[in-house]
Amino acid sequence: LELSLDLVSDIHLKGGTILSSNRGGFDSEKILVKLKELGVNQLYLIGGDGTMRGANALYKASLEENKRSGYVLSVAGVPKTIDNDIDLVDRSFGFNTAVTEALHAVRSAKTEAMCAPNGIGVVKLMGRHAGFIATHACLASGDCDLCLIPEVPIALTGPNSCLEHVARVVRKKGHAVVIVAEGAGEEILGQAQQQDAGGNRKLPAIGYFMKQKIKEHLATLQIDATVKYIDPSYMIRSVKANASDALFCLLLAQNAVHAAMAGLTGFCVGLVNNRTVYIPMTAIVKNSPRQVNPKGRTFERVITTTGQPRIHLSSRQQPMFKSLSSRVIV
Repeated sequence: LELSLDLVSDIHLKGGTILSSNRGGFDSEKILVKLKELGVNQLYLIGGDGTMRGANALYKASLEENKRSGYVLSVAGVPKTIDNDIDLVDRSFGFNTAVTEALHAVRSAKTEAMCAPNGIGVVKLMGRHAGFIATHACLASGDCDLCLIPEVPIALTGPNSCLEHVARVVRKKGHAVVIVAEGAGEEILGQAQQQDAGGNRKLPAIGYFMKQKIKEHLATLQIDATVKYIDPSYMIRSVKANASDALFCLLLAQNAVHAAMAGLTGFCVGLVNNRTVYIPMTAIVKNSPRQVNPKGRTFERVITTTGQPRIHLSSRQQPMFKSLSSRVIV
């Protein structure tokens, strides 16, 4: 596929990718052979944590190939993932749009909840093992009463029971809205053994599980509740970029090309403290994927906004934050 100016003139008006995407099948040797055949000397890898790891492996392979044959290849990374789990950078392209789109589902859930006696809207949002979409959608909406993320264990019973919290909210307001991140609840449902082609562990059906548990718990309290479940799934990923992300994408793309044209390689372009910088690929992948800090300011705002019980983490439950420079996890 030759990316002529005519071909790419209106791709910014569409969602998805004209290049297509896939998981697995990475072979740096075959990739380098094909790139040499095509006469490519600049390679831009656009994606998330897995893509950056592949880019780092390809960069290292290109250095070895350069020693053998003199082939010169500039390998540049551009962070693009709705999960926002790439380490060191302020945010990834696509995250802002995904949160904006997720808000439609959250507001629909509130509408459904308010239109039924003791109505509850449960929304499951993507993000894999990072709860950034869920937390930001919760804060942006102002309508969420409970936000469950992978970084914080779910308490179904006891003084910090999320189920009892939902019951209190329903008694007080007559309705409730619950956001569940797709990677939450593995400490309850267990970790799946199956993996996709990219080596990612499949996630348990936490959304349906929480819907059923909420309904069962309220029934034991003689509360006749109506629980509506909304899963926007890939709808929050497949839409075209909003204005903020469109401008951000332009900024990343131009700076990636500038660096490659200057002869740099093995780097990822990104925003750090709202400044455009070039980060070594090895540093990017060292501690990725990152997660929400359950003791940080973002999740503290979630607790304040929702009024949900605070879960006190044991030392075994604490996520491992190996990179002190990852400011955005707070």
